[in-house]
Amino acid sequence: MNRIIFLVLFSIAGVTFTYFMTRPEPEAETLPIINPIDVPEDMVDPELLRVGYGHTIGKFAFKNQDNKTITQEDVRGKVYVVEYFFTTCKTICPRMNAQMQRVHEKFRSNSNVKILSFSVDPETDSVEQLKRYAEAHNSKGNQWNFLTGKREDIYDLARTSFFTLKPTEAENQGDVGSDFIHTNNFVLVDKQMRIRGYYDGTNQKDVDKMMHDMSLLLNE
Repeated sequence: MNRIIFLVLFSIAGVTFTYFMTRPEPEAETLPIINPIDVPEDMVDPELLRVGYGHTIGKFAFKNQDNKTITQEDVRGKVYVVEYFFTTCKTICPRMNAQMQRVHEKFRSNSNVKILSFSVDPETDSVEQLKRYAEAHNSKGNQWNFLTGKREDIYDLARTSFFTLKPTEAENQGDVGSDFIHTNNFVLVDKQMRIRGYYDGTNQKDVDKMMHDMSLLLNE
């Protein structure tokens, strides 16, 4: 009787061992690589509409709150988040940068993470103004960069690299204050300068998801 029980238990153990040894490994969680073809057409420069793969962020050079020139080379090989804001905004920008402050706090010690906050009102947002704004948001070190420069360059980058501005809006940049890029989007970019996600910067759950996705990209 004991021999029969032993054989039954041995058989069960063998089946269990075989199952765990042969079951397929769960697929690793991955993020999409976003190209112009994946973005609504009215957000893409017409010249880029047919680009189905291989899109990367273009060249840029802007001054940050410390009067240092930041270029694409400063974020190459990093995981970084982009937003568009202006310091005198009283609507969505305060909520967005309260969330971005959370991102900064979570990844502050990680040198492979950067944050680029582009001002869409560079006429107002001088280096000195951005410095005050950065200090008010507890920005420390060189991770969170508040950037200013020529307005047309800022808008062009939004239109042709990050896809946060409709081309028709870019053509009507007339009076300052009437046509700012007023988007709540945070744009997540990977180490190869590819767009990997868009997130609602006013929504805590969406920003939590973004921070999760940033960790995925850091481990890619």
